Amino acid sequence: MKNVPVNIGFYLAGFADGEGSFNVSFRKRDDYKQGYKISLCFNVSQKEKLILTLFKKHLNCGTLRERKDGVWYYEVNNLTAINENVIPFFKRFNFLSQKKKRDFSKFCQIAKIITDNQHLTEEGIKKILDIRREMSDGGKRKFSEAGIIHQKESSETTRQTVEKPMI
Repeated sequence: MKNVPVNIGFYLAGFADGEGSFNVSFRKRDDYKQGYKISLCFNVSQKEKLILTLFKKHLNCGTLRERKDGVWYYEVNNLTAINENVIPFFKRFNFLSQKKKRDFSKFCQIAKIITDNQHLTEEGIKKILDIRREMSDGGKRKFSEAGIIHQKESSETTRQTVEKPMI
């Protein structure tokens, strides 16, 4: 990371400022105690592959693939890579826009919550939902916040009911 030329680092940060996104998603998982897997992802998509290969090279992580519509897609969704590569990169080569600075700051807060295993509690999930609500101006969500909280409560009720011996 320290070997990234300054001009390339600021170029990529500027590019990500306009075209990149920091996302937090909840994926329904019956095998998770909380009912959902919480995933972080940094991604950039572009028709020109060259710029995205620079992200992969200088962030030293992530995947690059082409979609059916000819657009290239670079993403990092591994928590270790996000903590060790993505976050330090963008702390070194920061953003100019207030919106991206805000979203990145919220993304970092959520990464810390997950890294500290606070996301394994209902309080932690609620904290993540509160922070996520302030990112990307709300954005479109597959699962409602009420549904995520209710899923945890439903899973717990089901587990308790199944575990009670029948008389």
